[in-house]
Amino acid sequence: MDARTRAYYELRAQVAKALAHPSRLLLLDALKQRDRCVCELTELVGADQSTVSKHLSVLKQVGLVSLRKEGPMTFYHLECPCLEGFFKCMESVVSARLNILQHEASR
Repeated sequence: MDARTRAYYELRAQVAKALAHPSRLLLLDALKQRDRCVCELTELVGADQSTVSKHLSVLKQVGLVSLRKEGPMTFYHLECPCLEGFFKCMESVVSARLNILQHEASR
């Protein structure tokens, strides 16, 4: 594998890793609707502001969100609207998995 191909897969892995946390998925779902300030996102996640800011930093680092400052407020924006298709695909996998787990539990 050449260096360019390796870098490509490394970046894909970084995006996947950034998505691999329930709070980050919740943040992305909230940002699909509209830009939000950190205070709103903190309330939504139910964690302290520093924790939410760390999650947002991870998402920003891989290019999924951006931020803008308005005075003392920081607003986050979803930079990757194509996530909707990814989430729909993921939902079909999750639904199928839940059905299997429920079937196994009812035996």
